Amino acid sequence: MIRSMTGFGKTDTDIPGKKISVEIRTLNSKQTDINVKMPWLYKEKEIEIRNMLSKALERGKIDFSIHVDIMGDQTVPRINKEVVKNYHAQLSEVAGELYIDNPDQLLAIIMRLPETLRSEKMQLDDNEWVILQKLIDDALKMVNNYRLEEGEALLADISSHIKNIEALLKEIEPFEEDRIKSVKERLMAAQKQSGTEDLDMNRFEQELIYYLEKLDINEEKVRLRNHCKYFIETASGEESNGKKLAFISQEIGREINTIGSKANNSSIQKLVVRMKDELEKIKEQSLNIL
Repeated sequence: MIRSMTGFGKTDTDIPGKKISVEIRTLNSKQTDINVKMPWLYKEKEIEIRNMLSKALERGKIDFSIHVDIMGDQTVPRINKEVVKNYHAQLSEVAGELYIDNPDQLLAIIMRLPETLRSEKMQLDDNEWVILQKLIDDALKMVNNYRLEEGEALLADISSHIKNIEALLKEIEPFEEDRIKSVKERLMAAQKQSGTEDLDMNRFEQELIYYLEKLDINEEKVRLRNHCKYFIETASGEESNGKKLAFISQEIGREINTIGSKANNSSIQKLVVRMKDELEKIKEQSLNIL
């Protein structure tokens, strides 16, 4: 079963003093491209988190974020009393020397000076890390389930385009006999215009056969059918292999192009153009397959 590279997962939980939310978004990309946003408290675990993401999601552009809402007083800065007292003593001395008498505004001035406030640096405890790991695991499961659901929709859409190519291939058959007839008529007309009266019909038939063999598309039709069948088998398999499907679609395109170059018939050319259009839709969708 194919999986899409588009996915989304979000989990959250409440612990004493804070609410933690984990969000993961994924988009298509040829390689694994991980973008991580998290508070400094969890930075020490970034490598482990990246390993979890790359192992579970394999490939794609991955945006991972942790958001924390503090519900206690942990974010309230502490007043650095010693620094404030020192500032006050110095400013009071200067104010006295300059005969400035405005003590009411002195504290407001001091609190705008550097180092008057400090934030207590918290440490990540083991219990919170275990909770965070569980949140990430749950979010990853949601992403992979989302990818499976998107993959089912992709498979249905791609399969319809493959069937359209196969149907268009069948429509070519009625025009093949007309093509042989028109080629023969054009060669006969060209011979008459050349003014040559004596025509060796045996030689003419040999040349016609040789010419038609070069325009024969039966081999390409057989290969195209096989490639279409192989594409569906691969897409319906147990593993999701977007790169392999991309290779098969290239082979499908090669056979369609060869049929077009050998067609020598406007009706067949129109069908080839329609097959190319179906193939482009397949390629576009295949870019999002994991």
